[in-house]
Amino acid sequence: MQNRDIYLMILGMTLVTYLPRVLPAFLMGRIRLSARVEHFLQLIPYTAMTALVFPGVFSVDANPVLGVVGAAVAGGLAWKKCPIIVCVLAAVAVEAVMLLVPVSYTHLTLPTNSRV
Repeated sequence: MQNRDIYLMILGMTLVTYLPRVLPAFLMGRIRLSARVEHFLQLIPYTAMTALVFPGVFSVDANPVLGVVGAAVAGGLAWKKCPIIVCVLAAVAVEAVMLLVPVSYTHLTLPTNSRV
C-alpha cells in the first residue's frame, strides 16, 4: 500500500467521522423541529446514561443485590428531584453500610433462570 493510499484513507475516515458531528451544528439553526421531536431529543442524554449505568448495577459485587439496592436508593431520591450529588452519595452510603454490617446477603440473591 502506497503512502498516497494511506493518506486518502485517513482523509476519508476523518470526513466520515467529522461530518456527522459538524453538520447538525450548521443545520439546526435553519430547521424547525416539532415540539415532540425536540422533547425526544432532550431525552437522549438520560437514556444514554441509563444504558451505561444499568449493566454496572448487576456487576457491583458477587451478589447483585447490593447494586440493586444502591440503584433503588439513587432512583428513589432522583424521583423526589434530589440533586444528583445527593443521589450518588446516598447510594454510596447505603452500599458502605451494607458492606460493613456483618450480615450475610447470600440468601438475597436475584432469581435466575435455571432452565437450560
